Amino acid sequence: MVEHSGLDIMCLNKYSPASSSSSSSSSSNAEKKLFSKLKVSLTKKYPQKNAETLSAQYGTNLLLIGVSVMLALAQHGPAVKKEHLLAFITALMLVQLVWMLCYMIRRERERGPVPERDAHAGTSWIRGGLTMLALLSLIMDAFRIGYFVGYHSCISAVLGVYPIVHALHTISQVHFLWFHIKDVIKKYETFERFGVIHAVFTNLLLWCNGVMSEAEHFLNNHRRRLTALGYANLSTVEAEPHCNCTTSVCSMFSTSLYYLYPFNIEYHIFVSAMLLVMWKNIGRTLDLHSNRKRPSTRSPGLLLGPMLGLLALASSVTVLVVYLIQVEKSPQAAVSMFYCYGVVMLSCMCVASGAGLLVYRLEAWPMDTGSNPARALDAELLLGSSLGSWLMSWCSVVAVAAAGRGSPGFRWTCLAYSLLLVLEKCVQNLFIVESLYRRRRDPDDALATEVFCVTPPYDGIVNRGYETQEKHCTTLEGETPENRAAFSRKQTDVTLPVGNRLNVTPGRKRQILKNITIFLFMCNISLWILPAFGCRPQYDNGLEQETFGYSVWTTVLNVAIPMNLFYRMHSVASLFEVFRKMCVLEKLALQVFEGMIIFGCAPDEARCLTARGVPQSPAAGAAVGGFSRVFVMFSSS
Repeated sequence: MVEHSGLDIMCLNKYSPASSSSSSSSSSNAEKKLFSKLKVSLTKKYPQKNAETLSAQYGTNLLLIGVSVMLALAQHGPAVKKEHLLAFITALMLVQLVWMLCYMIRRERERGPVPERDAHAGTSWIRGGLTMLALLSLIMDAFRIGYFVGYHSCISAVLGVYPIVHALHTISQVHFLWFHIKDVIKKYETFERFGVIHAVFTNLLLWCNGVMSEAEHFLNNHRRRLTALGYANLSTVEAEPHCNCTTSVCSMFSTSLYYLYPFNIEYHIFVSAMLLVMWKNIGRTLDLHSNRKRPSTRSPGLLLGPMLGLLALASSVTVLVVYLIQVEKSPQAAVSMFYCYGVVMLSCMCVASGAGLLVYRLEAWPMDTGSNPARALDAELLLGSSLGSWLMSWCSVVAVAAAGRGSPGFRWTCLAYSLLLVLEKCVQNLFIVESLYRRRRDPDDALATEVFCVTPPYDGIVNRGYETQEKHCTTLEGETPENRAAFSRKQTDVTLPVGNRLNVTPGRKRQILKNITIFLFMCNISLWILPAFGCRPQYDNGLEQETFGYSVWTTVLNVAIPMNLFYRMHSVASLFEVFRKMCVLEKLALQVFEGMIIFGCAPDEARCLTARGVPQSPAAGAAVGGFSRVFVMFSSS
């Protein structure tokens, strides 16, 4: 009985208020810890981990809204008009203007350390090219304003507000590109991700709007030409104002707009690509070794590539002029001329790209596997923009295969042109991507691996590191004037050992690659000019239209031709970047090499540098090389 009561007392003590309070306090502490962990994960990890996905979804839906309005506008119905689309894009541009203004003001007010900058994002020559395209876009805005002034009494005010806002947007965006596109954002990352992605898709919508307007204008001209030649009776849909122009230059404004559309289109698509790199750089930790800006040098030996490239450019301009004149009189002759020209041009480009890949197979340059969002985006855009022309080419192949005996005689040149176009883009993509990912051994790498293992020269230079047979490192503290005089030179130039000399002069292979790059650069400009200014034989040959129908084939062309235009211009930018990469300053390695010889280090003892007061870091190589040149200059005099 006592034991039972004792057990009862123990049970009562177990559930006494004191014990329950202690257990409740421990559980509350556990809940507080869990809540604090959850709060930290929600406030720090969750937005930073998923902000990229959330902002990408926001931008994608923004683009789809605009595309939906454009598709409704393409039906020329009374419900959706051009003013609605322009009002939506104007609102997006105003939001981007507010974000850019807030970003620049906050950057100016920050007094902290200088923000990190990506040296590979938005090089100066790309920003300079975009500035020229922006100037042409501003001229187009001026023409739009002039057109609105002439017809202001019978058109919507949105058509006058849009070019003004677009001009302000262009000027502000160019300023942003020049001074902030390299920024690696580390503060307010979630908010800035949405701001940058809004700017990306705003420019994409402006690009889509330009493509749609330019394609509609070209289709109207095509229908008008077919009707004049008697091939079809197609009605053109052009919304003209229902009033007279108050000035005498309205027709000039409306006609000149379509000659400036190609530049405006390329401006917006390139700006969106640069802003996408900035978006990918948000919160990124940079690799300081790979984030160095490398200077360029002169490029001797460039003769054949530029000459052939200029020849291709001149022939393209000639073909463009002849085609635009001849297509109004004899479309088949104009189309045949274009396909013959295209077969020759694409064959030369295939041979040049294949030769470049062969040179890379013979070279032992390592691959650069470091993180570089700009380079990765270049490779992805090259592949993605190739899909349009590949689709167009394979449609042409199917149309030629399905054509009967009564089809025009240029179908075989069309077949050769289409197959070569597929092959040319495949080979050129391989060459550009491999050139972007190949890296030559840096002078710093040469310093770390080869300069410490040189054979001492004895032609006019006494290397003090080899005076003893044990090749121990000696210092210069106890030197006498007689011994110090042994460092003077006997000749004007330092004679380096032949067996271990660094090969820093441009070799034959490097000159071949530079010439190939310049030739492909000019050829891609030529192939961009032709469709950009109206030379589009896919509309005029009639083969694909008979096989796929007018509606399906024009839809394919309206998608494929803008992608092909972007591919050519993006290839131009990538090839120029490849050329700059090949022109890395090569004199630095030679200066470092001479400096190491003059300081006299043993091949197996890099500690000689430290013993003589020279640091062993690769960054000291340039200083050593510069000192060596000064030392040689004074000792030779």
